[in-house]
Amino acid sequence: MPKPATLPDVVLITKADCHLCAEARAVVGRVTDALGIGWREQPVDDDAELRERFAEEIPVVLVDGIQRDFWKIDEVRLARTLRRALDTQP
Repeated sequence: MPKPATLPDVVLITKADCHLCAEARAVVGRVTDALGIGWREQPVDDDAELRERFAEEIPVVLVDGIQRDFWKIDEVRLARTLRRALDTQP
């Protein structure tokens, strides 16, 4: 299967001193590494809008701007979501 022209945009929303965020980083890293795609982290600490939007749900994983998981990130579900996104890219 050829690589899609556009890879899914994976963003992990985090905050400082968050043990669930550390676990989420590991999960997101494993899944994206296995699929050969990148991801980025967006802390809410200096972003009032993000902090208000995701207040009690951090960490949060967004794929192409859509919230896909929060708190304890499900590795199998994230992999399935990203594989599906890769399969539907033009």
